[in-house]
Amino acid sequence: MKPTILIIDDERNTREGIKLALEDKYNVLLAEDGLRGLAILKEKKVDIVLTDLRMPGLDGMDFTREVSSREDHPLIIMLTAYGSVQTAVEAMKHGAYDYLTKPVNLDNLEMMIERGLETQRLRRENETLRQKLGQQQGLDNIIGNSKVMQDIFDTVRQVADTRTTVLLTGESGTGKEVFARAIHQLSSRAKKPFIALHCAALNENLLESELFGHEKGAFTGANERVIGRFEHADGGTLFLDEIGEITPSTQVKLLRVLDTHTFERVGGNTTIEVDVRLLAATNRDLKAMVAEGTFREDLYYRLNVVNLVLPPLRERPEDIPPLLNHFLQHTAAENNKHIDGITGDAVKVLMAHTWPGNVRELRNCVERMVVFARGTTLTLNDVPANIRQAVSDQFQAPAEEAAAELAASENHLDIKANERALILQALAECKGNRSQAAKKLNISRRTLHRKLNQFGITGNN
Repeated sequence: MKPTILIIDDERNTREGIKLALEDKYNVLLAEDGLRGLAILKEKKVDIVLTDLRMPGLDGMDFTREVSSREDHPLIIMLTAYGSVQTAVEAMKHGAYDYLTKPVNLDNLEMMIERGLETQRLRRENETLRQKLGQQQGLDNIIGNSKVMQDIFDTVRQVADTRTTVLLTGESGTGKEVFARAIHQLSSRAKKPFIALHCAALNENLLESELFGHEKGAFTGANERVIGRFEHADGGTLFLDEIGEITPSTQVKLLRVLDTHTFERVGGNTTIEVDVRLLAATNRDLKAMVAEGTFREDLYYRLNVVNLVLPPLRERPEDIPPLLNHFLQHTAAENNKHIDGITGDAVKVLMAHTWPGNVRELRNCVERMVVFARGTTLTLNDVPANIRQAVSDQFQAPAEEAAAELAASENHLDIKANERALILQALAECKGNRSQAAKKLNISRRTLHRKLNQFGITGNN
């Protein structure tokens, strides 16, 4: 299909002349002023607009401001007299693609239109890719069928399109940055930047420079002005990982930005205002740090408006099989391996493991299994030896303890001892899976948890 060009000019000879020159290659539409041009845009899909700058009614400048603020707007080329070049340049600041002076050189115009169409094509391709990336980084790509994860998904949907700060807590490897990106993608800020910074990786001076930027000469080696993460994230989201590692001095400055939305670059005096939504994460107990005096109480409450607690993988073992399948498919494809699936025995062992590194450890384990697999189906032999050994050691002691208590309970009628021994035996037979043990004992998982606390049975099963 031919691209569509809209020509807006109050001089009939000008718009008719340009139309004659372009209509062999393009579909050409005509309008005598900006208002008529806006009406045509409501009815037709237009790729390029050629508009005069000075027109009665709605002029080219106001037309440009109006159109360039719309989604998927056409590119605008301004046509202007020599004396209005400065105004045309100003129009480019408001969204115009380029400008040409009158009388129009048709060869230059056609070259500019071709460049504009290529720019438009690339812009639309980037938008398509951005949308696909957004889908991948949203909740649709986070696996969690367990109730605790479904509750977290509901919370994310509720808070995503708000300005409130969210504190993501949980052990390392539970996916805090993944959820931070999902919150961003589900918000109205999704088309703006998502900027992430790992606070623990930088010392105090470098961290402040990364956050707020610095002016030339602010410190030794500052040879030019540098824009910080807050400025880069303007209009979007800034994610600060390991927020518990920042120093008291940086905590004060961060609190000020949250309260006033303003800051100064390191070594600068100019106050900069930004619109940034802050998400923070930590695997430390910030409340305990407040009690110790190592983290500001006012900053803690400012960050902790919404607390999203991500559970460790061992507390949601029912999510391990779908995670296994997901990681298996992706890892096999990335490593050019053909893997059909994984055996039940291997899955049982992987479900019984406590996964101290959580989802990150599981993903790395699956990658290792796929890389070293000799067949097309992963088996128990493909499970890393250290995990097989850890699972074996994990349940050997409870099994022996259960047998000893059951034997001892035969000598006297001790209901509590019998109950404790039965729970230990059920956990041992179910390889620590609490959901399965609860079913075996014909009690709810919540009741089982209460019994475990009552009898002092601990562990990460």
